[in-house]
Amino acid sequence: MVAVGAVLCAVASVVLILALGELITHSSYGRPVAKRRAGELLRAVLTPDQYGHLMQRGHIDIASPSDPERIYRVPKGPGRVQVREKGRLTMWLCLQPLERVPEADLLVMHKLMIEADEQTYLRKANRFSPTFWEMRERPELQ
Repeated sequence: MVAVGAVLCAVASVVLILALGELITHSSYGRPVAKRRAGELLRAVLTPDQYGHLMQRGHIDIASPSDPERIYRVPKGPGRVQVREKGRLTMWLCLQPLERVPEADLLVMHKLMIEADEQTYLRKANRFSPTFWEMRERPELQ
């Protein structure tokens, strides 16, 4: 019962973030405020370890709720999400809101969606297979 409440709360948070993002984006004065508030929300949603990792490495790793050997590597800024299984890159995912939102809100969106409803996240995201050349030229992806 507690898990259902947590999932509903996370989904409601994503909806709220996207709705507020749309309102703020259309305001000519709201951009600096939106970025500040998005940064505050990001710090509130991430653990201190995750936030430190984000600042040092430029991404966070989110454990899959359904597969203990899968993680989602979400970049700090815009970009594709890596799906890694047993430490190896298996695919890239791309999922974007319809309206522009601050970068911090994108990261929060990915985190909450993965943790609240991973299957819907995977269903909605565009998938890309890593190429041989990507893997060869970017050993950090292995």
